[in-house]
Amino acid sequence: MAVPTTMRAIELAGIGGPEALRLTNRLVPAPKSGEVLIRVEATGVNRVDIIQRTGAYTPPYGVTDIPGVEIAGTIAALGPDVADHRVGDRVCALVIGGGYAEYCAVPAPQVLPLPGGYDMVRAAAIPETLFTVWTNMFDHGRFATGETILIHGGASGIGTTAIAMAHEFGARAVFVTAGSAEKCAACDRLGVTRSINYRLEDFVRIVREQTKGRGVDVILDMVAGNYVPRNLSCLAPDGRLVLLGLMSGTREIEINASQIMMNRLSVTGSSLRGQSIAQKTRIAQALENQVWPKLAAGRMAPVIDTVLPLERASDAHRRLEGGHHVGKVVLTLV
Repeated sequence: MAVPTTMRAIELAGIGGPEALRLTNRLVPAPKSGEVLIRVEATGVNRVDIIQRTGAYTPPYGVTDIPGVEIAGTIAALGPDVADHRVGDRVCALVIGGGYAEYCAVPAPQVLPLPGGYDMVRAAAIPETLFTVWTNMFDHGRFATGETILIHGGASGIGTTAIAMAHEFGARAVFVTAGSAEKCAACDRLGVTRSINYRLEDFVRIVREQTKGRGVDVILDMVAGNYVPRNLSCLAPDGRLVLLGLMSGTREIEINASQIMMNRLSVTGSSLRGQSIAQKTRIAQALENQVWPKLAAGRMAPVIDTVLPLERASDAHRRLEGGHHVGKVVLTLV
Protein backbone atom coordinates (compact mmCIF):
# COMPACT_ATOMS: atom_id res chain seq x y z
CA MET A 1 0.00 0.00 0.00
CA ALA A 2 1.48 3.33 -1.11
CA VAL A 3 1.92 5.76 1.76
CA PRO A 4 2.17 9.50 1.03
CA THR A 5 4.62 11.79 2.78
CA THR A 6 1.98 14.26 4.01
CA MET A 7 -1.53 13.96 5.39
CA ARG A 8 -4.51 16.03 6.44
CA ALA A 9 -4.79 16.48 10.20
CA ILE A 10 -6.52 18.60 12.81
CA GLU A 11 -4.16 20.62 14.96
CA LEU A 12 -4.68 23.00 17.86
CA ALA A 13 -4.05 26.58 16.77
CA GLY A 14 -3.96 27.47 20.47
CA ILE A 15 -5.75 26.87 23.73
CA GLY A 16 -9.39 27.84 23.46
CA GLY A 17 -12.81 26.96 22.14
CA PRO A 18 -13.77 24.63 19.29
CA GLU A 19 -12.55 27.25 16.81
CA ALA A 20 -8.99 26.42 17.95
CA LEU A 21 -9.21 23.20 15.93
CA ARG A 22 -7.66 23.81 12.53
CA LEU A 23 -7.30 21.63 9.44
CA THR A 24 -3.68 21.48 8.31
CA ASN A 25 -1.09 19.28 6.59
CA ARG A 26 1.43 17.25 8.56
CA LEU A 27 4.11 14.68 7.78
CA VAL A 28 2.91 11.10 7.89
CA PRO A 29 4.45 9.42 10.96
CA ALA A 30 6.80 6.48 10.41
CA PRO A 31 5.95 3.38 12.46
CA LYS A 32 8.63 2.53 15.01
CA SER A 33 9.61 -0.93 16.19
CA GLY A 34 6.51 -2.76 17.38
CA GLU A 35 4.13 -0.27 15.74
CA VAL A 36 1.80 -0.34 12.76
CA LEU A 37 0.78 2.60 10.58
CA ILE A 38 -2.98 2.84 10.11
CA ARG A 39 -4.70 4.74 7.31
CA VAL A 40 -7.48 6.26 9.39
CA GLU A 41 -11.02 6.17 8.01
CA ALA A 42 -12.91 7.21 11.14
CA THR A 43 -12.00 8.53 14.58
CA GLY A 44 -14.03 8.88 17.76
CA VAL A 45 -14.41 12.21 19.56
CA ASN A 46 -14.01 12.04 23.32
CA ARG A 47 -14.07 14.22 26.41
CA VAL A 48 -10.28 13.96 26.73
CA ASP A 49 -9.97 15.73 23.34
CA ILE A 50 -11.93 18.67 24.72
CA ILE A 51 -9.84 18.73 27.89
CA GLN A 52 -6.69 18.81 25.77
CA ARG A 53 -8.08 21.62 23.59
CA THR A 54 -8.94 23.77 26.62
CA GLY A 55 -5.48 23.35 28.10
CA ALA A 56 -6.49 21.29 31.13
CA TYR A 57 -4.56 18.28 29.84
CA THR A 58 -1.15 18.10 28.19
CA PRO A 59 -0.25 14.94 26.24
CA PRO A 60 2.67 12.94 27.67
CA TYR A 61 6.14 14.00 26.56
CA GLY A 62 6.91 12.92 23.02
CA VAL A 63 3.27 12.33 22.07
CA THR A 64 1.86 14.20 19.07
CA ASP A 65 -0.22 17.30 19.74
CA ILE A 66 -2.85 16.06 17.26
CA PRO A 67 -5.97 15.10 19.26
CA GLY A 68 -7.79 11.78 19.01
CA VAL A 69 -7.51 8.59 21.04
CA GLU A 70 -9.45 6.00 19.02
CA ILE A 71 -9.44 5.14 15.34
CA ALA A 72 -10.57 2.66 12.73
CA GLY A 73 -8.95 2.06 9.37
CA THR A 74 -6.62 -0.10 7.32
CA ILE A 75 -3.04 -1.05 8.14
CA ALA A 76 -0.84 0.75 5.62
CA ALA A 77 2.64 -0.24 6.84
CA LEU A 78 4.39 -2.30 9.51
CA GLY A 79 7.25 -1.20 11.71
CA PRO A 80 10.07 -3.60 12.58
CA ASP A 81 9.25 -6.58 14.83
CA VAL A 82 5.54 -6.75 14.00
CA ALA A 83 4.41 -10.29 13.27
CA ASP A 84 0.71 -10.47 14.19
CA HIS A 85 -0.67 -7.98 11.64
CA ARG A 86 -0.61 -7.59 7.87
CA VAL A 87 -0.81 -4.63 5.51
CA GLY A 88 -4.42 -4.36 4.40
CA ASP A 89 -5.93 -5.61 7.68
CA ARG A 90 -9.10 -3.71 8.67
CA VAL A 91 -8.64 -2.72 12.29
CA CYS A 92 -9.53 -0.39 15.13
CA ALA A 93 -7.23 0.80 17.88
CA LEU A 94 -6.81 2.74 21.07
CA VAL A 95 -4.13 5.40 20.57
CA ILE A 96 -2.44 7.86 22.90
CA GLY A 97 -2.94 10.70 20.40
CA GLY A 98 -2.98 11.51 16.71
CA GLY A 99 -6.40 10.13 15.81
CA TYR A 100 -7.61 13.28 14.04
CA ALA A 101 -5.39 12.59 11.03
CA GLU A 102 -5.28 10.48 7.88
CA TYR A 103 -2.47 8.29 9.25
CA CYS A 104 -1.61 7.25 12.79
CA ALA A 105 1.20 5.06 14.18
CA VAL A 106 0.00 2.69 16.91
CA PRO A 107 1.63 0.06 19.16
CA ALA A 108 0.66 -3.24 17.52
CA PRO A 109 -0.76 -4.84 20.71
CA GLN A 110 -3.39 -2.07 20.95
CA VAL A 111 -4.71 -2.89 17.48
CA LEU A 112 -7.79 -5.12 17.23
CA PRO A 113 -9.59 -6.53 14.20
CA LEU A 114 -12.91 -5.00 13.23
CA PRO A 115 -15.68 -7.03 14.88
CA GLY A 116 -17.62 -9.12 12.39
CA GLY A 117 -20.10 -7.03 10.42
CA TYR A 118 -18.72 -3.67 11.59
CA ASP A 119 -18.07 -0.69 9.35
CA MET A 120 -15.39 1.89 10.14
CA VAL A 121 -17.73 4.35 11.85
CA ARG A 122 -19.03 1.83 14.36
CA ALA A 123 -15.54 0.44 14.87
CA ALA A 124 -14.13 3.90 15.60
CA ALA A 125 -16.75 4.35 18.32
CA ILE A 126 -15.66 1.40 20.47
CA PRO A 127 -11.96 1.36 21.46
CA GLU A 128 -11.84 4.19 24.01
CA THR A 129 -15.17 3.39 25.61
CA LEU A 130 -14.62 -0.36 25.78
CA PHE A 131 -11.07 -0.06 27.11
CA THR A 132 -12.29 2.45 29.71
CA VAL A 133 -15.38 0.53 30.80
CA TRP A 134 -13.59 -2.82 30.95
CA THR A 135 -10.71 -1.63 33.10
CA ASN A 136 -12.92 0.40 35.45
CA MET A 137 -15.97 -1.84 35.70
CA PHE A 138 -14.25 -5.23 35.81
CA ASP A 139 -10.59 -4.74 36.76
CA HIS A 140 -11.07 -2.00 39.36
CA GLY A 141 -14.78 -2.37 40.13
CA ARG A 142 -14.66 -6.19 40.18
CA PHE A 143 -18.21 -6.30 38.80
CA ALA A 144 -19.71 -9.80 38.91
CA THR A 145 -22.82 -11.48 37.55
CA GLY A 146 -25.87 -10.84 39.70
CA GLU A 147 -24.65 -7.50 41.08
CA THR A 148 -26.23 -4.06 40.83
CA ILE A 149 -24.61 -0.97 39.34
CA LEU A 150 -25.10 2.81 39.18
CA ILE A 151 -23.66 4.55 36.11
CA HIS A 152 -23.36 8.33 36.13
CA GLY A 153 -23.60 10.01 32.73
CA GLY A 154 -25.69 7.16 31.35
CA ALA A 155 -26.31 8.83 27.97
CA SER A 156 -22.62 9.45 27.21
CA GLY A 157 -20.44 7.19 25.10
CA ILE A 158 -18.99 5.68 28.27
CA GLY A 159 -22.42 5.44 29.86
CA THR A 160 -24.18 3.72 26.97
CA THR A 161 -21.28 1.27 26.69
CA ALA A 162 -21.38 0.54 30.42
CA ILE A 163 -25.14 -0.09 30.22
CA ALA A 164 -24.60 -2.63 27.44
CA MET A 165 -21.74 -4.30 29.30
CA ALA A 166 -23.77 -4.51 32.50
CA HIS A 167 -26.62 -6.25 30.68
CA GLU A 168 -24.34 -8.65 28.82
CA PHE A 169 -22.43 -9.62 31.95
CA GLY A 170 -25.47 -10.35 34.06
CA ALA A 171 -26.33 -7.28 36.12
CA ARG A 172 -29.35 -7.74 38.38
CA ALA A 173 -30.22 -4.04 38.15
CA VAL A 174 -28.77 -1.06 36.25
CA PHE A 175 -29.36 2.50 37.47
CA VAL A 176 -28.16 5.57 35.58
CA THR A 177 -28.15 9.34 35.96
CA ALA A 178 -28.66 11.72 33.05
CA GLY A 179 -29.32 15.44 32.69
CA SER A 180 -32.60 15.66 30.79
CA ALA A 181 -35.88 13.86 30.19
CA GLU A 182 -34.72 13.07 26.65
CA LYS A 183 -31.48 11.50 27.85
CA CYS A 184 -33.31 9.52 30.52
CA ALA A 185 -35.71 8.26 27.85
CA ALA A 186 -32.74 7.21 25.71
CA CYS A 187 -31.33 5.24 28.64
CA ASP A 188 -34.73 3.68 29.27
CA ARG A 189 -34.74 2.44 25.68
CA LEU A 190 -31.42 0.72 26.44
CA GLY A 191 -33.20 -1.28 29.15
CA VAL A 192 -32.01 0.30 32.39
CA THR A 193 -33.85 -0.51 35.60
CA ARG A 194 -34.32 3.16 36.48
CA SER A 195 -33.00 6.35 34.90
CA ILE A 196 -32.61 9.34 37.22
CA ASN A 197 -32.74 12.94 36.03
CA TYR A 198 -30.07 14.38 38.31
CA ARG A 199 -31.33 17.94 37.70
CA LEU A 200 -34.73 17.10 39.18
CA GLU A 201 -34.20 14.02 41.36
CA ASP A 202 -31.95 12.94 44.22
CA PHE A 203 -30.07 9.88 42.99
CA VAL A 204 -29.13 8.83 46.55
CA ARG A 205 -32.76 8.66 47.65
CA ILE A 206 -33.94 6.88 44.52
CA VAL A 207 -31.17 4.27 44.53
CA ARG A 208 -31.78 3.47 48.17
CA GLU A 209 -35.54 3.25 47.57
CA GLN A 210 -35.08 1.03 44.52
CA THR A 211 -32.72 -1.31 46.37
CA LYS A 212 -34.81 -1.33 49.59
CA GLY A 213 -32.05 0.44 51.49
CA ARG A 214 -29.24 -1.92 50.50
CA GLY A 215 -27.52 0.22 47.86
CA VAL A 216 -25.64 -0.90 44.76
CA ASP A 217 -22.51 -3.02 44.45
CA VAL A 218 -20.61 -0.87 41.94
CA ILE A 219 -20.72 2.80 40.93
CA LEU A 220 -19.00 4.23 37.85
CA ASP A 221 -18.54 7.96 38.40
CA MET A 222 -17.13 10.41 35.85
CA VAL A 223 -18.20 13.49 37.85
CA ALA A 224 -16.35 13.23 41.21
CA GLY A 225 -16.48 16.35 43.40
CA ASN A 226 -19.52 16.41 45.66
CA TYR A 227 -20.79 13.23 44.02
CA VAL A 228 -18.22 11.20 45.94
CA PRO A 229 -19.75 11.39 49.45
CA ARG A 230 -23.21 10.95 47.93
CA ASN A 231 -21.97 7.88 46.06
CA LEU A 232 -20.69 6.38 49.30
CA SER A 233 -24.22 6.66 50.67
CA CYS A 234 -25.49 4.65 47.68
CA LEU A 235 -23.11 1.71 48.11
CA ALA A 236 -24.08 -1.65 49.55
CA PRO A 237 -21.75 -3.34 52.08
CA ASP A 238 -18.51 -4.32 50.28
CA GLY A 239 -19.45 -1.90 47.48
CA ARG A 240 -16.92 -0.37 45.09
CA LEU A 241 -16.83 3.24 43.88
CA VAL A 242 -14.76 3.72 40.72
CA LEU A 243 -13.76 7.23 39.64
CA LEU A 244 -13.07 7.65 35.93
CA GLY A 245 -13.50 11.37 35.37
CA LEU A 246 -13.46 14.82 36.93
CA MET A 247 -16.30 16.55 35.14
CA SER A 248 -17.05 18.57 38.26
CA GLY A 249 -13.55 20.03 38.05
CA THR A 250 -13.11 19.36 41.76
CA ARG A 251 -10.06 17.35 42.74
CA GLU A 252 -10.25 17.70 46.53
CA ILE A 253 -13.16 16.28 48.50
CA GLU A 254 -14.11 15.38 52.06
CA ILE A 255 -15.42 11.92 52.83
CA ASN A 256 -16.62 10.08 55.91
CA ALA A 257 -13.91 7.53 56.68
CA SER A 258 -16.06 5.69 59.21
CA GLN A 259 -18.66 5.06 56.50
CA ILE A 260 -16.00 3.35 54.40
CA MET A 261 -14.72 1.29 57.32
CA MET A 262 -18.08 0.18 58.70
CA ASN A 263 -19.39 -0.93 55.30
CA ARG A 264 -16.06 -2.26 53.97
CA LEU A 265 -16.25 0.04 50.94
CA SER A 266 -13.57 0.47 48.28
CA VAL A 267 -12.80 3.72 46.48
CA THR A 268 -10.60 3.46 43.41
CA GLY A 269 -10.13 4.96 39.97
CA SER A 270 -7.99 5.06 36.89
CA SER A 271 -6.86 7.13 33.91
CA LEU A 272 -6.50 5.11 30.74
CA ARG A 273 -4.26 7.34 28.61
CA GLY A 274 -1.23 7.16 30.91
CA GLN A 275 -1.22 3.38 31.30
CA SER A 276 1.66 1.41 29.82
CA ILE A 277 1.54 -0.51 26.56
CA ALA A 278 1.72 -3.73 28.58
CA GLN A 279 -1.35 -2.73 30.60
CA LYS A 280 -3.27 -1.74 27.49
CA THR A 281 -2.23 -5.00 25.83
CA ARG A 282 -3.78 -6.97 28.68
CA ILE A 283 -7.03 -5.01 28.33
CA ALA A 284 -7.04 -5.49 24.55
CA GLN A 285 -6.65 -9.24 24.94
CA ALA A 286 -9.51 -9.39 27.45
CA LEU A 287 -11.75 -7.40 25.11
CA GLU A 288 -10.97 -9.58 22.11
CA ASN A 289 -11.72 -12.72 24.11
CA GLN A 290 -14.70 -11.55 26.14
CA VAL A 291 -16.40 -8.72 24.22
CA TRP A 292 -15.57 -9.04 20.51
CA PRO A 293 -17.73 -12.20 20.11
CA LYS A 294 -20.68 -10.30 21.62
CA LEU A 295 -20.16 -7.42 19.19
CA ALA A 296 -19.93 -9.77 16.21
CA ALA A 297 -23.11 -11.54 17.33
CA GLY A 298 -24.99 -8.25 17.61
CA ARG A 299 -25.62 -8.70 21.32
CA MET A 300 -24.24 -5.22 22.05
CA ALA A 301 -23.31 -2.27 19.87
CA PRO A 302 -22.14 1.33 20.22
CA VAL A 303 -24.75 4.08 20.22
CA ILE A 304 -23.83 6.61 17.50
CA ASP A 305 -25.09 10.15 17.99
CA THR A 306 -23.45 12.17 15.20
CA VAL A 307 -21.11 11.48 12.26
CA LEU A 308 -19.24 14.42 10.70
CA PRO A 309 -16.31 14.80 8.26
CA LEU A 310 -12.86 15.57 9.69
CA GLU A 311 -12.96 19.20 8.60
CA ARG A 312 -15.97 19.71 10.90
CA ALA A 313 -14.06 18.71 14.03
CA SER A 314 -15.03 22.04 15.64
CA ASP A 315 -18.72 21.19 15.20
CA ALA A 316 -18.11 17.75 16.67
CA HIS A 317 -16.59 19.35 19.77
CA ARG A 318 -19.51 21.75 20.04
CA ARG A 319 -21.90 18.82 19.92
CA LEU A 320 -20.06 17.01 22.70
CA GLU A 321 -19.62 20.11 24.85
CA GLY A 322 -23.25 21.09 24.42
CA GLY A 323 -24.25 18.00 26.33
CA HIS A 324 -27.16 17.07 24.07
CA HIS A 325 -25.57 13.98 22.53
CA VAL A 326 -26.58 10.40 23.30
CA GLY A 327 -23.70 8.01 22.65
CA LYS A 328 -20.69 8.70 20.43
CA VAL A 329 -19.65 11.47 18.05
CA VAL A 330 -17.45 10.23 15.19
CA LEU A 331 -15.38 11.97 12.51
CA THR A 332 -14.87 10.38 9.09
CA LEU A 333 -11.84 10.84 6.84
CA VAL A 334 -12.89 9.13 3.59
